[in-house]
Amino acid sequence: MKRRGRIAISLGTGVVIVGLLAVSFVNFFYRSDIVTSTVITQDIKRLSGIFQTIHEQCTILGFDNQQNRINFLNTCNFTGSEVGPMNLARPEKWQGPYVQDNPTIQSKEFMVVRTKQGYFITPGKGVRLPNGKVIGKDIVFDENADIKSMMDDKNALSFKGESFAQKLNI
Repeated sequence: MKRRGRIAISLGTGVVIVGLLAVSFVNFFYRSDIVTSTVITQDIKRLSGIFQTIHEQCTILGFDNQQNRINFLNTCNFTGSEVGPMNLARPEKWQGPYVQDNPTIQSKEFMVVRTKQGYFITPGKGVRLPNGKVIGKDIVFDENADIKSMMDDKNALSFKGESFAQKLNI
């Protein structure tokens, strides 16, 4: 009887440990999506504010490409009217660096995307969003992309009411 009791206790303990591990894994993956969502939305809001400041100071004329990586905000000074892919009307008013390190998500830089609707800040190519979509694979940004609609669509550029893009007012 003592041996059966020890076996039962061992099996019960094992089941409890496996159950706790399962709950921990589920909790970790669920929370990682929430953390990713929070980081993306905070960084996009921060970048939007920085670009608004740059536009007020320097007047952003446009960007070189349809998709432009944001990897130049840590620039102190430059010559000419272009910093990274961004063209400025008053480059002498540049007050950078605007960040110490350019923000990234999943080791990918954010982008400024040009569409017929204007310029938008979005996560970079290859970023897996919390809704499971991958930028550049499941969500493609071309000139005709309707990013405004995607921002409201829970199956595209949003998750739990948080939008993963922001229009630049330039």
